[in-house]
Amino acid sequence: MYFGLSLYLLASVGCALATSIEALILCRFFQALGGCAGMVAARAMVRDLFEVKENAKIFSTLMLVVALSPIIAPTAGGYVTATFSWRIIFGLLIIVNLLIIAGVYFLLPESKLPDAEYSLRPKAITQNFFSILTHPQFYVYALTGAIASSGLYVYISGSPQVFITIFQVSEKEYGWIFAIIAIGIISFSQLNTVALKKYTSEQLVLWALVCQTGVGITLVATVVTGIFNLYSVIILIFLFVSCQGFIFPNTSALSLAAFGHSAGNASAMLGAVQLGIGAGASALVSVLQNDTALPMAGIMACCPLLALTVYGLGRKVKIKRPTLKETEEEEVEMISSL
Repeated sequence: MYFGLSLYLLASVGCALATSIEALILCRFFQALGGCAGMVAARAMVRDLFEVKENAKIFSTLMLVVALSPIIAPTAGGYVTATFSWRIIFGLLIIVNLLIIAGVYFLLPESKLPDAEYSLRPKAITQNFFSILTHPQFYVYALTGAIASSGLYVYISGSPQVFITIFQVSEKEYGWIFAIIAIGIISFSQLNTVALKKYTSEQLVLWALVCQTGVGITLVATVVTGIFNLYSVIILIFLFVSCQGFIFPNTSALSLAAFGHSAGNASAMLGAVQLGIGAGASALVSVLQNDTALPMAGIMACCPLLALTVYGLGRKVKIKRPTLKETEEEEVEMISSL
């Protein structure tokens, strides 16, 4: 985390001082490279510190924190850009990054000590990642969650075109729309914690995918028929994104459940799969752009439909779930190492 946050800090300085679009893109690349350390470590710590049966609830709480950024960032960014300049945004990111580094140093406990038995040679690392990627418990839920989550990335990449260009809202208004929609994923992620008291993670994932697919198809229908307007699009996207409040925590917990000793590697692979598929879906929006809302709506609808298909086929694969004895043994070992 220290290395990643330091890289993020240096890259943010580079972004603030960039004099060309090429330099800005390069610095943004390294900024993302450093920032992913926090995402990987946070998910790995959930698996390290909490019981397997509690993981989905903890991921719901994590979602509450993570989802605050889509509420604060676009809205604040719109005002900062309008009042000052885009360079000030990176200045603020530098300040936030320094606060996070201080928080890690003073407040965050170490969840897993270094393990000398793990080799850092490329061949061993590659074999370890391959074993994770080919584990049924991982690839069924990781792919399901990643494909469903890509609909969120499609919305993020396509919404400026839809709201600012087509509906002609201002940058500040767009920020508020973004914030309202983000509230949905926060609220539903907390409802997920309550729902887990009565339903299993598998059931919640299935129902959320079915609902998200229905909303996506409805969004496409309104665009094709021409009956959509600003408010109907906001409502439908709100409902679509809200379903992620059930999908992300549960698929993340199910993906990492079988990896007690390799939680960090599994978390890294999970992030790579999610962001990789999300990046591809986002790029597809640009490729298919035709100055209408159809590319965004169409790809958004395809994402949960494909995820539902993968989930249905994947459920036919015999997934080995950790037994109570295995879970207890992992917890004893984890507590002893701490």
